[in-house]
Amino acid sequence: MTQTLEDTVRLLKAAADPTRLRLLALCQRGETTVSELVAILGQSQPRISRHLKLLCDAGLLERFRDGHWIYYRAPATGTAAASVRRVMELLPEETVELARDAERAIAGHQGAVSADPTPLTPAERGLHRAVLDALLTAPVGRLLDIGTGSARMLKLLGRRASRAVGVDTDAGKRLQARAELAVAGLGNCSIRPGDAHGLDFPAGSFDTVILDELLGRSESPDRVVVEAARVLAPGGRLIVIEALSGKSVRGAGGQMAALAASAGLALGRPRAVPAVDPNWLVAVAVAAGSDSKVA
Repeated sequence: MTQTLEDTVRLLKAAADPTRLRLLALCQRGETTVSELVAILGQSQPRISRHLKLLCDAGLLERFRDGHWIYYRAPATGTAAASVRRVMELLPEETVELARDAERAIAGHQGAVSADPTPLTPAERGLHRAVLDALLTAPVGRLLDIGTGSARMLKLLGRRASRAVGVDTDAGKRLQARAELAVAGLGNCSIRPGDAHGLDFPAGSFDTVILDELLGRSESPDRVVVEAARVLAPGGRLIVIEALSGKSVRGAGGQMAALAASAGLALGRPRAVPAVDPNWLVAVAVAAGSDSKVA
């Protein structure tokens, strides 16, 4: 949609305030609540809410509900996202207030993130490499991580995605995932409540969909795969990661292939990770008859 001169003037008026510029910068780093913004900026809740309303009315911020909380974030795609980026580019490179705000935002999330994260094991590094290898043939594009948990796949792939969304039914895990993403500086990633058995997204919304150790925990894995296939765009890829948990590679691979086929997907040859004494299977599925390649 073409932006008119009046739209541009309205946008610039909305942004032309020191507090609103600070709010824009914070919400570009990730989704956050009014109470978090009040704590960071040290201003009253009514004042922050008024500034946020002006920014939302101008299309510079988005708002959504998750349980009892309302979250604000900068748009991830489209004309509005480009407008926010252009406004941010006008700011001086070294701005004391923005640097201090960013430090306070990160500090506010540290409680939900391990201060001394355990280094990845060789097996976990192998898993990350297998996922990255599975995505070499095409851009990640719009990414959906179903059952995101602590957002480990979003942290791995978020910077490669044009837009990234993680969904989970567990409110506690969503809070942790947001904290992990905020500390990692992945402002293009968003966390939403969502059930793998009935996703609240239109068909064909995502270029890459990930099921990370989810099928073995679901009572209806066939429904999970059908939903993943539904939201997959034409030519898109479904990445399936499954813990073996005592299953044989052949048995687990056969089950994955059957579930994919029932959803109209063709599953590529599963990769055991590590190759010796494997812990996981990683496989790529595409729509049956698609020109996209599966590994």
